[in-house]
Amino acid sequence: MAELKRLSESRDLTRIERIGAHSHIRGLGLDSSIEARDASEGMVGQLPARRAAGLILQLIRQGKIAGRAVLLAGQPGTGKTALAMGIAKSLGAETPFASVAASELFSLDLSKTEALTQAFRRAIGVRIKEEAEIIEGEVVEISIDRPVSAGSSGIPSGATAAGKTGRLTLKTTDMETVYELGGKMIEALGKEKVQSGDVIALDKASGKVTKLGRSIGRSRDYDAVGAHTKFVKCPEGELQKRKEVMHCVTLHEIDVINSRTQGFLALFTGDTGEIRAEVREQIDTKVAEWREEGKAEIVPGVLFIDEVHMLDIECFSFLNRALENDMAPILVIATNRGITTIRGTNYRSPHGIPSDFLDRLLIITTQPYTAEEIRKILDIRCEEEDVEMSAEGKDLLTKIGTETSLRYAIQLITSAGLACQKRKGKVVEMEDISRVYHLFLDVKRSTQFLIDSQSDYMFSEVQGDSDGDDAMQS
Repeated sequence: MAELKRLSESRDLTRIERIGAHSHIRGLGLDSSIEARDASEGMVGQLPARRAAGLILQLIRQGKIAGRAVLLAGQPGTGKTALAMGIAKSLGAETPFASVAASELFSLDLSKTEALTQAFRRAIGVRIKEEAEIIEGEVVEISIDRPVSAGSSGIPSGATAAGKTGRLTLKTTDMETVYELGGKMIEALGKEKVQSGDVIALDKASGKVTKLGRSIGRSRDYDAVGAHTKFVKCPEGELQKRKEVMHCVTLHEIDVINSRTQGFLALFTGDTGEIRAEVREQIDTKVAEWREEGKAEIVPGVLFIDEVHMLDIECFSFLNRALENDMAPILVIATNRGITTIRGTNYRSPHGIPSDFLDRLLIITTQPYTAEEIRKILDIRCEEEDVEMSAEGKDLLTKIGTETSLRYAIQLITSAGLACQKRKGKVVEMEDISRVYHLFLDVKRSTQFLIDSQSDYMFSEVQGDSDGDDAMQS
């Protein structure tokens, strides 16, 4: 239990944000009646698909779709992965979401069934309930002995607290108490920038400090406050209370902790390796006991498998059986293939998926974007990548996206921005886009180039060319 608690607290670390292919997605862009807006939360177009995804989202939240699967099918570059990311963002951090490309499963040094099992268990959460001693109150005064630069009203952020002592005065509407502070607690208060008038909660066991907001009673003490300042009431009753605390972990994390000698630290080594079936059975039995005792609850999350046509017949058989498990997550899969061969067999099937597995799926289709929708997406990506582009430049990029592909047009944004910087410009113009367009080929131009100059390449082969066939046979 202690290691699971440490794992839960480690997730409070600040995340490093970076610009990715779908970092602009904030949700599905739906209103309260599950109707899709034309452009909202980073999502553009695909209105029927987004409405369908919104219904799936409602079923997930109500727990009515566990153990079922959804297929996102459509042409390349029509927003299938964006839909999956929109579902994940809308679910929030409390619902486990695991994402993996089918091709990645075969690159792992694991058997196919083990890789799929680990992916499944990463998408199944366990909420563990624990009672903790919490001290909750309004800060009246903080005084530090031998302070470096702090007054009596607060602690400077980042101040060295080693060897220091102090006192913290907290109050509720019914009582007021002074607590002695050690170095670690002084440091924790400093990191949270706690000062007089704040309402805080202290976990006695871990020493974790949580700032709940500013006291409404002290709101007049300051002429100006930040736009995001939250005001709360001064707590009532006793300062020290027993509260129920929830720690959320996944079954896979519990598997790793209990199957490695490093315990909690094994999660950071990257190589989890094979996990014995006996370990998983013991964990499932223990979790079942916790559920009966009311100490824990299972949260079926979402597992997203992209490029699902890359799975073979053995994997589909595994998925068929795994979806019938009581703790199975919601499975969302995506493919851009038409009628193709099922890997591991000589049979052809829609999307390369066996018909008995297709019968289990709710299928959502996506359609190619219109020129207007491509323009809106390019506007969003320019803002996301912090590239200022002229209207003429966006018109040209929209035309390129319509004639080639949306993905290619998006990739030209940053390249054109760098070309603009090279000429010491501030706004990307048509000349910058034209320059990178001729530097980087799209699929159609690259294919045409290969056809025109295929004889200059090694092992070239052109269909219908008997000389080429003879050369290959020789």
